[in-house]
Parts: sequence; structure tokens; C-alpha cells
Amino acid sequence: MASAWKGRDFEAQAASVIPTARRPVTVTFLREAPATAAKFEGSEPSGCSFWRLAAEGRTFYTVPENHFNCAVGAYTHNIPLSIERQKETEQTLKFMFDLGYIKPEEVPQIPRLPEPPAAVLYGPLGEATSEPDVVLFAVKPAGAMLLQEAATRAGVGCATPAFGRPTCMALPASMQLGTISSLGCIGNRVYTGLGEDEMYVILRGKDLPLVVESLKTIGTANTALRDYAKERRQRLSTL
Repeated sequence: MASAWKGRDFEAQAASVIPTARRPVTVTFLREAPATAAKFEGSEPSGCSFWRLAAEGRTFYTVPENHFNCAVGAYTHNIPLSIERQKETEQTLKFMFDLGYIKPEEVPQIPRLPEPPAAVLYGPLGEATSEPDVVLFAVKPAGAMLLQEAATRAGVGCATPAFGRPTCMALPASMQLGTISSLGCIGNRVYTGLGEDEMYVILRGKDLPLVVESLKTIGTANTALRDYAKERRQRLSTL
């Protein structure tokens, strides 16, 4: 039930095991605009730019037009573009093809939302009072390790390799498959300020309570195993 979904508790519990400089972000794809959040006003260069704003503490929703500046993000979010913006998409893709960044045959393999959203709700996990579609964690690799181990323990892990570009495809992929690790992409790192030593782990909202519960055991186990490995290294290493 939505009333039992308490983002504030989940964020605090996760932070007790995995301290991060960025707040986890919730993303929910809606069939109509929400009545309890403010509409985004302004302009951003990409869909993932909204992740940055949410991590800074803002809760808001966007409409399809807010995503028109991002050809790639509009594609992964299944947002139809105007004819003028479709031409920009073709130019952007040609630029990427010419650079050798992506091959044309790769495009149909990129995960997409099954249907266009009427609105997209963003916010920090701690402010969420209902279950989102996905939760994004921007973490260092050690934090990603703990989240993945917790997801596996909770039975909601995913055996796929870490995702790469475009970063935004990890959202529909997570909704379809489960917990996804993403190494990000250069555009996302510029637009969100993601550090060179950071990456993403994306969880389905419905899986988050199970993963957070498993984090308690995984965190304690890793502390014990770290001490065990340190002792063995000191005792058994000869070089």
C-alpha cells in the first residue's frame, strides 16, 4: 500500500550503510500530471539533468515538452518529438554515428519505456510518500557492490552486465529486469556532475524495501569479511 511506503525511512536506512554525497532520486512515469507536486518551470539540456535537481532536494514533475532538448532521453522515455525536433534527433544521431560513438544497428537494442508518459515525477527518496517506478543511487563502486549484493540477497538482482551509454536507458531496463548497474555516459556526467569515481545503481521502487532490509545484513557481513581479509593478508602475504 502507498501509505506503507516511507521514503524518509528508506533513505536513512540506506545512508547508514552507504554514505553518499548525493541523495537517492525517485522517478515515476505517470499517465497524468500529479496534483501534489509543482510543475517544472525552466529549461534543462537533458532528461538526466532532472536527476541532479531532485538530488539537490527538489520534488517536481515534467511534461513531455520539458524533454525535447534531449533527443536520446526522449527516445528512451518514448516521448514523441515535434517534426522540428525530430530533425534535431537525426542530426544528433548522425553526429554520434560519425564519431563512431554508437553504431546505427545498436539503436533498436536500446531499452525504452513501453508507452509515452504524460508526466514524469522526480524527487529525493526521503521526500517520497508513494512507491516510484525506480530509485537511482549515485555511488562509488564500493557502494554499488553493497547495493548489488543486497539486491542479490533479496532475490531482485539482475545478471546483466553493467550498462553504459546512454545512461537513461537504465531506467526502462530496471523496470523490466530488476536491479541495474550503470557506468554512466559522458553526457550524463556533464549534465549531472557525476564524478569520475561514481556510478549508478538503479532499483525498481517495489524492490527497494527488500534491498534496504538486506543492506543491514550485507553491511555487517562486509565489515566482518573486511577484517577477516585484512588479518589473512597480513598473516599470509610474503611480499
